[in-house]
Amino acid sequence: MVIGTCTIQLYFSESGSLKRKRQFLKRIKDRVRNKFNVSIAEIKDNDLWQRTTVGVSTVANDSRFVNEILSKVVEQIEGENGVEVLDYQIEIL
Repeated sequence: MVIGTCTIQLYFSESGSLKRKRQFLKRIKDRVRNKFNVSIAEIKDNDLWQRTTVGVSTVANDSRFVNEILSKVVEQIEGENGVEVLDYQIEIL
């Protein structure tokens, strides 16, 4: 069993409030969950209205597949309007 985690730091340039940030984040989390069948949650910077850190995890039997899924998740988020990926880190356990 291979477990993959990805920590992604995001910046919401168009967010002017926590409510707006949560709307952006909910949209992103729903799309990622539905498309890739992974777990995703906000794990840091909950009270900042333009930045956040999300954690994504998945489990499979092949490390290459896990890495591919997490890389595609990052690409999906990078393609979202109004959000910028500042940094990300993928770990395979």
